Amino acid sequence: MTDATRPTTEITLLGRGYVIACPPEEQDKLERAARYLDRAMSGIHSQNNLMGTERIAIMAALNIAHELLEALDAQRAGESNLDALSTRLERALVDTPQR
Repeated sequence: MTDATRPTTEITLLGRGYVIACPPEEQDKLERAARYLDRAMSGIHSQNNLMGTERIAIMAALNIAHELLEALDAQRAGESNLDALSTRLERALVDTPQR
């Protein structure tokens, strides 16, 4: 597929439009991600409107990466807790006398 025939989607970040190559079945996810990124960038821009767009994008990316890593850490901790509870339950069932 050539670039001219590749499906695209237009997104807006800080009021500027960008055309992104994207399969139609992924369009909703791309638009959702773009809205999230735009909100993050807008928040940074509102705190310091002298900062350039590239720097705002980098700061937003770092903030989002931090959020992702925190969520992954929390998920891993939750999975670890579930594994521990499952192990305790299995031991309790083995130790329970049969009738």
